Amino acid sequence: MSTTEEFRRNSDNFCYRHPDRQSFVLCQRCLRTVCPECRTPAAVGVICPECMAQQRAAATPAQKKAQRRWARSRPVAVVADGRPTATLAIIAITGLAYIIGLIPGVGGLLTNALAFSPLYLVPQFGPIEPWRLFTAALVHSGFFHVGLNMLVLWFLGRNLEPLLGRGRFVILYLLGALGGSVAVALLAPTTFVVGASGAIFALFGALLVIGRHIGADIRVIAVLIGINFAWPFVVAFITSLGSGSFVTALNNIGVSWQAHLGGLVVGAVVGLIYARTRSTRQRGLQTGLLIALTVALIALLVVPAVVYF
Repeated sequence: MSTTEEFRRNSDNFCYRHPDRQSFVLCQRCLRTVCPECRTPAAVGVICPECMAQQRAAATPAQKKAQRRWARSRPVAVVADGRPTATLAIIAITGLAYIIGLIPGVGGLLTNALAFSPLYLVPQFGPIEPWRLFTAALVHSGFFHVGLNMLVLWFLGRNLEPLLGRGRFVILYLLGALGGSVAVALLAPTTFVVGASGAIFALFGALLVIGRHIGADIRVIAVLIGINFAWPFVVAFITSLGSGSFVTALNNIGVSWQAHLGGLVVGAVVGLIYARTRSTRQRGLQTGLLIALTVALIALLVVPAVVYF
């Protein structure tokens, strides 16, 4: 991500011990920005090296003795190294689901069990299966589909995950998948969809908002979002020149622009929540806002059931 002069002058956007390393995580005690190398996981949040040293120095002899016993009996906590572990895990799980899907006689069953359609949320059409709101992100329609999504996930995740932390990144990804499914339920209530596009666009949306908030140059990100979102409409328009029906062509290209839109909007909202609740003292507010967003998305699922069924 390229940066503006305003961004580079703001030391809060960089690790206080490594001024060349961008970060979005604060020490829970001194609230200074720390990079993955300088973080020590604590019971809540992370602690910078100086605060950790002060904490150890202030410990009583009894506390130090207890800590030594604990260290001998339990594995030592490993400081986060900044590697996009959650991103790699998501790619691995999604890739495994794709490989299993290639097994004759199993692939179809897996897709049918994990894919999403709003009809699975309506009692009139059978048992309600809400997990499909998320599991649709695990299955894809082909190699190009899964390969492109995972490639974009890698490029975005390796920047966003160290910036946000693994937990926040996973929450962003899951809420993006949920937002994409909810948008499909609202805008295309009889559609059967697969793919992680909603979650991917959520990463785009969060990166756009967070980048703007910390003063980064977001023009490249905005252009990429515009190109990716407009692509199915451009293809449908070109196709409709021969058929004469833009709507029919848009429905036949096999790209769920509804999921893209839902993921993008939800990702932008989550990014705004993260950007405005960076302080450790705002952790409760951040959690509450994320829960409220999840409840609001689930509540929206009532709308298509009332309007269309």
